[in-house]
Amino acid sequence: MPYRRLPNTDKARLRAMNTAQAKGEILDMFDLAYSQKLLNELQTFLPKFERALYEYQQGLARQVSSNRGYQEKLKKARLYVSHYIQALNMSVMRGEIKPPDQKFLGLTPGTKAVPALNTEQSVLDWGEKVLQGDMARIAAGGAAIYCPSMANVRVHFERFKEAHGNQKFLKNNTNRLLDNISELRDIGDEIILNIWNEVEEKFEGIVNMEKRLDACREYGLIYYYRKGEEPGSMG
Repeated sequence: MPYRRLPNTDKARLRAMNTAQAKGEILDMFDLAYSQKLLNELQTFLPKFERALYEYQQGLARQVSSNRGYQEKLKKARLYVSHYIQALNMSVMRGEIKPPDQKFLGLTPGTKAVPALNTEQSVLDWGEKVLQGDMARIAAGGAAIYCPSMANVRVHFERFKEAHGNQKFLKNNTNRLLDNISELRDIGDEIILNIWNEVEEKFEGIVNMEKRLDACREYGLIYYYRKGEEPGSMG
């Protein structure tokens, strides 16, 4: 016997609700296979759900679009912070800067290693250490580094930090919109379930199986045949 399955995607939910609503717009309340109460609920809910989906898609599009420029700023900030630390370490190796000066940046005196900057947070953390630490190092009488200059490092790091804040805002907004859709899905699924139950109950008196299923399908119900079953094989 064919079995019914509720929609499991937003596109399928919209199709089911729009189909049921279309029947409510062309039939009077006495001919409609589900209650006027459910039709009112559907007509109130559907525009809200469609608006929430649209707002989420717009928010996601803004996040994706912004991410392209953000990744470039992240790449530049990582490059400049990494190169500055390398330049400082090489200056120490050449004897131009004393090893203890590396401590200002949170580095081990005498180290040749450059911290791993493979995450956004690590770039943020080390960027702040480099900017604040080198300012303290220079104030304590340390020699300036010019390739790259601290001015260039600061420009690219600040651009990245600003972009990071903006990207975080866009991501949080997208997540908020997605949470709203998740809540609405539960409501929509309940409305669809109630409509489908009433529709099946309305047509349960039709003896011929395929005619009964076809009557329900007009309201958006979806049926699946099990392996070995064929349409029309049941009376």
